[in-house]
Amino acid sequence: MSVLIRNGMIVTAAEKFRADLLCIEGRIAAIAPTIPPPAGCEVVDAEDHLVFPGGVDPHVHMELPFMGTVSADDFETGTAAGLAGGTTSIIDFVIPARGENPLNALENWHAKAKKAKADYTFHMAITWWGDETERWMTQCVREEGVTSFKVFLAYRGAIGIDDTELIHVMRTAGQLGAVVLVHAEHGEMIVDLQTELFKAGKIAPKYHALSRPSVVEGEATGRALLIARTTGAVAYVVHMTCREAVQALAQARAAGQKAYGETCPQYLLLDDSVYEKPDFEGAAYVMSPPIRPLGHQEDLWAALSSGTLQIVGTDHCPFNQEQKRMGESDFRKIPNGAAGIEDRLALLWTHGVETGRIDAHQFVELTSTRPAKIFGLHPRKGSITVGADADLVVWNPAATRTISAKTHHHRCDRSIFEGFSVKGAPSVVLSGGRVAVRDGKVLAERGAGRFLARRIS
Repeated sequence: MSVLIRNGMIVTAAEKFRADLLCIEGRIAAIAPTIPPPAGCEVVDAEDHLVFPGGVDPHVHMELPFMGTVSADDFETGTAAGLAGGTTSIIDFVIPARGENPLNALENWHAKAKKAKADYTFHMAITWWGDETERWMTQCVREEGVTSFKVFLAYRGAIGIDDTELIHVMRTAGQLGAVVLVHAEHGEMIVDLQTELFKAGKIAPKYHALSRPSVVEGEATGRALLIARTTGAVAYVVHMTCREAVQALAQARAAGQKAYGETCPQYLLLDDSVYEKPDFEGAAYVMSPPIRPLGHQEDLWAALSSGTLQIVGTDHCPFNQEQKRMGESDFRKIPNGAAGIEDRLALLWTHGVETGRIDAHQFVELTSTRPAKIFGLHPRKGSITVGADADLVVWNPAATRTISAKTHHHRCDRSIFEGFSVKGAPSVVLSGGRVAVRDGKVLAERGAGRFLARRIS
């Protein structure tokens, strides 16, 4: 099959030019000022529209077993929501239980992902260190196409690891050439603060945020970067929320360390007043790290603009309000996470490009090209070049909508961006050369997504 995108303004991380794009058998076959449509070709009119490479979200959790329940979006509904918003590839996390063989967990995740509507790949979480872990990590990289590993410095006693384990993971990853993603919070300090708050009868959602202050994120970020530097690993700090963490990353990068940082729309656009919402509605915003007080947001925007932060992901991990009520009498039991994959591009366009904080090239870099490069998917993903996958977003910069749980594609009864007005939306999304979304309707079929095996060169 073939699709011709006609007369669009193509925007990449480095260029902007008007051209036609011909997609044949799932790949970009030609880019030229004018391309005659082949016989039987579907034509997409992109007049007055921009054309971006499809979004790559490097941080999602589909149907994740967590805190006694399972995240609300599975691989079918989550990738459908992503496609609706212009994200055509995701990187999910295989998270073994402590003591579990990660290769067994990988097999389970492959089974769950078969129903995905968009392309996907995995990071592997290392939740414990044992005699076989180095061999398992090596097999992931060399045989399974999984070339990045995740560690949690929080969630001690469950999936979190200690510093000795972290050193082993970092050193092994460094030897393999793999990237280590770090959830950076001081786990023991959090447990102590949570215990003291609960003992004092403080059980509401707002105490989740107060038990995880920004200093515990800043300390853990600096510690993880130090261990990465001394072991030769490349660290990627996920969902950064605060100035202390940004300062630690900026200092490491200024010293020449190869390290990366990611933030998410919720940390750029919300502040901790959301936890004061009545009737337990503040629980919808419970995530880790938590949303920060006013002031931190501008530091994050400045870090994006300067290049200290390289990526905007989502940490998409939604739970319905009934699930959140598991922690109604104890904030420590509220499942951590919220939905965001559908709204990432529109929010960043509206509050980044439209406000002048970033330009359109940075927008593409942050949401597509840079994650594809860091995680070994480029130039297949994140680029508009002949031979690249035909994952493309025809973007209407004049479109407007209001975000609401009543209309989103997430399988979740709350939106943390409820009532936000956004400007800019996909009119057509191509995934693997097929029209996956048209005018807000998801057309992609269940199981259309492919696993993207990665290799370290």
